[in-house]
Amino acid sequence: MIMRFTIKLCFALLILLSCSLSAKDIEPTFILTSKGFVNDFVFDNALLYVANDEGSVEVFDLNSRKLINEIALKPELSAKGEWVNPKILSVDRHNGKTLFVSTNQNGYREVWMKDADTLHHLITAKDKATIKKARFIDDERLLFGTMSYEMILYTRNDDTNVYKNHVEESAFSDMQLSIDKSIMITASESGQVTLSDVKTGRILKQLNSLNVDNIYKVAYKDGTIITAGQDRRVGVYPSKGEPYYIKSDFLVYSVTISPDGKTGIYSSGEANDLQLFDIKTKNKTDRLIGHEAIPSITKYFDKYGVFSAGYENKIYYWHLEDTK
Repeated sequence: MIMRFTIKLCFALLILLSCSLSAKDIEPTFILTSKGFVNDFVFDNALLYVANDEGSVEVFDLNSRKLINEIALKPELSAKGEWVNPKILSVDRHNGKTLFVSTNQNGYREVWMKDADTLHHLITAKDKATIKKARFIDDERLLFGTMSYEMILYTRNDDTNVYKNHVEESAFSDMQLSIDKSIMITASESGQVTLSDVKTGRILKQLNSLNVDNIYKVAYKDGTIITAGQDRRVGVYPSKGEPYYIKSDFLVYSVTISPDGKTGIYSSGEANDLQLFDIKTKNKTDRLIGHEAIPSITKYFDKYGVFSAGYENKIYYWHLEDTK
């Protein structure tokens, strides 16, 4: 019995050692520079739309790696008599339209949509909204998540809310949508993850929390959910198998999942690295290095490419084709 256990243990250690030896540190392939700190970004084919804290959404061509356009808001006069650029907190794209959320000097949030050459002001400061993130559902319906954790389905054609559901008493952190946009996965400062029906707002399921503190970001792919926590935990809810968490040595600010749903990435350590891991085996693999600040947004562009940004004015791209 002891010999059998020893053989199994040695075999497991050999596998772990093999994974460690094959893991690599990967440096950025290229870096794009924004005019301000990056709060969000979204892809639209070969274009990258970047929301910054200097009042604009910048458009980068990923083929030429150059800035080709910009949607800029006017500065606002602060209570101190200074002209201040609003922060762009959230950006999304759908059918040639750009949706974004901005701050204003009254402490509320405003929602804008750029359609061709026209900039529409959907939610103004007069609405006294505290929207943190906005996403397209289709051409007419938009999903809002507010700081007080109200999930709102808004329709443009009649400027009304289909519903406004207060999910929790805790503050809203992040949301993701399923590919068909029928399910929203949301997270809060309580560490709770909630799955809801987008059409009705009805809560479908609340997961047994793997995080005991604020969740900064949530990722979703084909039934698998990963969370980034202030408690230094990476919560993993696989589509198949038991939930588990990975303990990090630093606060985890961002997570993402590969297009095939097999690999997860989380921000790791005080050196601002991004750690890849196998979702099924839990084994850590390659690291993405080079961030100068904490990476707070990480997204796969395709199966071989990852973009990331954080509390700085740079967007990093790593090419993963040669990684195993």
